[in-house]
Amino acid sequence: MKKVMVALAQGFEEAEFIGIIDVLRRASELDKNLQVFSVALNNELLVKGANDVYIKADMSLNAVNKDELAGIVLPGGFEGMQNLKADKEILSLIKKLHSDNKIVAAICAAPIVLNKAGVLSGEFTCYPSCEAGLQGTRINKAVVKNGNVITAAGPGVAILFGLELAKIFTNENVYQSLYEGLLIPLTK
Repeated sequence: MKKVMVALAQGFEEAEFIGIIDVLRRASELDKNLQVFSVALNNELLVKGANDVYIKADMSLNAVNKDELAGIVLPGGFEGMQNLKADKEILSLIKKLHSDNKIVAAICAAPIVLNKAGVLSGEFTCYPSCEAGLQGTRINKAVVKNGNVITAAGPGVAILFGLELAKIFTNENVYQSLYEGLLIPLTK
């Protein structure tokens, strides 16, 4: 079973979180070997987003069996990113997953958290202007896969980010089914 954690910190970008977890949960319906859950940093499971939308996390960080994780996904949002970046347990988990060659993924401002954890290098993408002071080179693409580090530019590409993660955690058939079912070909 591949278990994937999507972290929720106060101030997260709602469009990114919903896009990511929606696509990954659709993937888990097609591939029963994938389990996706949202995680609050503390025991307060109701988490307020950047635009005053509240999401109830599935569990708290201390309830996660971190040894079973196949990956972690970080939505952006400036305040959300700041809260993730300040959480020592999240930073430690990112380092451990990365060193175990598991997936560490971040969108929008959240690659800053990957940088703070010391796992960002080479090519990546993020929200324009968030690259200042980060290791590596920001490229102007929707999604960048660099080894086990996956980054995405921002809210408008959250579905594409989710699809790339679905492909990584499942297979090409699941990806293609979701790609077509979500009507992505109409966006070209």
